[in-house]
Amino acid sequence: MEEKNNNERRKYKRLPIELSIEVGEIFKQDNVVVSNIGASIMVCDISRSGIGFISEANLPVGYYFGGNIIFSNGDFFRVVIKIIRTSLIEENKKLYGAEFVGLAPFLADKVDHYERSLGL
Repeated sequence: MEEKNNNERRKYKRLPIELSIEVGEIFKQDNVVVSNIGASIMVCDISRSGIGFISEANLPVGYYFGGNIIFSNGDFFRVVIKIIRTSLIEENKKLYGAEFVGLAPFLADKVDHYERSLGL
């Protein structure tokens, strides 16, 4: 029941996706930069406002990183992502929620195109 309520509160529909992103560095707005992270993340869902991903890395909430979102239909965009929540799902894996920062509407529209390509 709680999961249904969370989905109802979401502004945009989450879509399944399999995508890998390498995180080389993370940063905060006050010029704190942590380099040489070398973390792999597996993106498991996407919406117009952000992504959900799984990683074995310990990535702090409130930090940002850059990445490329590449869809199977050929669309792609570069994005800055802010980590907004985390939860332990296995002994060595965490599920993260993250939002896109400053994403232009025409780039967010690529998520809609991806949804249509899935037939959802």
